Amino acid sequence: MMQDFFHTGWWAVLWSIIKIVIVVVPLLLGVAYLTLAERKVIGYMQVRLGPNRVGFRGSLQPIADALKLMFKEVIIPTNANRFLFLAAPVLAFVPALLVWAAVPFGPDVAISNMNAGLLYVLAIAGLGVYGIIVAGWASNSKYAFLGAMRAAAQLVAYEIAMGFALVGVLMLAQTLNLSKIVEAQAGGGFWSWYWLPLFPFFLVYFISGVAETNRAPFDVAEGESEIVAGFHVEYSGMAFALFFLAEYANMIFVSLLTTVLFLGGWYAPINTPLLTWIPGLVWLLLKTAFLLYVFLWIRATFPRYRYDQIMRLGWKVFIPVTIAWIVVVGIALETPMRALLR
Repeated sequence: MMQDFFHTGWWAVLWSIIKIVIVVVPLLLGVAYLTLAERKVIGYMQVRLGPNRVGFRGSLQPIADALKLMFKEVIIPTNANRFLFLAAPVLAFVPALLVWAAVPFGPDVAISNMNAGLLYVLAIAGLGVYGIIVAGWASNSKYAFLGAMRAAAQLVAYEIAMGFALVGVLMLAQTLNLSKIVEAQAGGGFWSWYWLPLFPFFLVYFISGVAETNRAPFDVAEGESEIVAGFHVEYSGMAFALFFLAEYANMIFVSLLTTVLFLGGWYAPINTPLLTWIPGLVWLLLKTAFLLYVFLWIRATFPRYRYDQIMRLGWKVFIPVTIAWIVVVGIALETPMRALLR
């Protein structure tokens, strides 16, 4: 009865706005403090302190950074296309928020529990690269344009691999609904999650996610040692901040979606009363936080790859591996092993 009430008239609009605020506000706070976590974690890995001046041990550093960016001047190059130059950060940032509409945080807990949620996520996530390409072109800078072209080529290579990796998940779950994909992994603890039978897909998807977000060691689109700062070399102030927010929001999204697709979502790793009493949202966030830590760990560990190495990894390694494993999973589903996979 209450559910029907919230789906009629103006209450439906108001309820949607409330759900959006509940998701977006913690997301933006998470983005802000992920920047602090990155600087702290990498600092400790490199035997440094990291930020420790603003607030208790640097706890207010993200607030200081936000205020600094708000008051910085946005400088537009003389020969740049003004409209596209200002529109590009928005084109990058908006898709980074829109993808969260279909992400489930618990059984039927989402802004919109879409039956084709995975398809929606793939479609919207692919739009972010337009902001990068437009930024590179509109800046009227050779370095920015080169960075934009690198980003476009990288996106094509790794988007294909990510798509093939998701085919394996669809073959086992038989649904595009993200909540039902999580529910299909229930019942047996961590050994019933899809990371085990689809381990090559799990690795390919997560590494491709690192590449898609232009994170080290795949950050050739903004390689400081080669093309200054790549596609956003001419940006400053809040225009630059929007690119920054989009990158970190996409990091959180890739980590959370990997958790939903391969790591059992909100289910506990072992089905014991000691663990199952913990709310599912806590398990979802803990798994997401671990994958975000891996993002930071990778950045602190690996040097930047050459552009040709990145292209070779995407086209000659990931795509053939995913196609081969799709065949393996397809054959397994037609044999007695089908019961083990499901």
